[in-house]
Amino acid sequence: MTDHHDLLATLAEIAPDSALAQARQQRHAATEHTQGSYLALFGDDATILPRALRFAVARQVAEWHQQPELAQHYARHAGDDPRLADATDFAERLTFRPVSATPQHLIALQQAGWSDDEIVTLAQLVAFIACQSRLLSGYRLIQAQAQPEQKTPAVAGHWHTQPHTHSGKPAPVVFTQAPLGWEPWIAPKPLADFSADQQAILARFGHTDSDYFRLLGRNLPVLEQRTLTDKGIFYTPGGLPRAERELAATVASKVNGCIYCASVHARKASQLAKQPDAVERLLAVSPGQPLEQAQSPRWQAEIAFAAALSATPAVANVAQINALREQGLDTLALLDLVQATAFFAWANRLMLTLGEPFTQENLL
Repeated sequence: MTDHHDLLATLAEIAPDSALAQARQQRHAATEHTQGSYLALFGDDATILPRALRFAVARQVAEWHQQPELAQHYARHAGDDPRLADATDFAERLTFRPVSATPQHLIALQQAGWSDDEIVTLAQLVAFIACQSRLLSGYRLIQAQAQPEQKTPAVAGHWHTQPHTHSGKPAPVVFTQAPLGWEPWIAPKPLADFSADQQAILARFGHTDSDYFRLLGRNLPVLEQRTLTDKGIFYTPGGLPRAERELAATVASKVNGCIYCASVHARKASQLAKQPDAVERLLAVSPGQPLEQAQSPRWQAEIAFAAALSATPAVANVAQINALREQGLDTLALLDLVQATAFFAWANRLMLTLGEPFTQENLL
């Protein structure tokens, strides 16, 4: 049986009467549906991919993110599987180098006998553990629990600079606030293949006409919980201003090299904060350079923390939390910052490994 208790609260040792516990209760939708995402991937009703394989991959990914307690949790149900080597190879790329993914990596899985539903589920699983690991790190830091010191710098990552997509469309080669398209490398599930109830779920979230979401709809229970988690993180009152949650998403996307995600969320941050020049400076940072340069003190603190939490493994520290508190962030705002950043460890990895962005000629 899979545990139905609040896994992250247990692993992060969040006291029920603590300020963090109260903040997570205020953000009850994010708390509930993060756990719901875990159950959709690992619960007793999850049927895509064998249980032993799912847990074995999760254990390895948690170890890569240097989360020993999380790895130990998944190790309890991990087992051998003839496809574990293929899954681990794919998971390693998603974990450390998602920007290096190409259609050939998906084709290799298909040729090895993986169905499209299984590939999407594997990608969701690996990306979710990336998010879950950062939530754990962030929750511990908010409680002033020291984390192991890491030496990996938190800087802008590399991104795709090829002028065309694999299908021949013009591709963006720099980060931009302009709208972009995105095309999948494996086929989205046709709308007609969803039942009436399933189509109603897609319609409820505005996903019906989206190739990306109908692709993720190959595992609809996970997509539903993921969407509700997203809404619980970004669309709630109080706490961290929405513009700064979008800023955190942009920072994570810069670290991971996801031009598409950055275009959406940089545009939102720019519009909401009414600081398009500051957002543009962030987007213009070169690979290997610190992202917080030439920003206001508050944005510097937020960007530095979000970048450090987005590194693999995460390198955020208690000193950064203290700097954020000095800039006026209370526990609820810190929770919002952690959760917005962590969610894009999930989103970026899906966007980068299941497809790629495109643009119109002469847009960039």
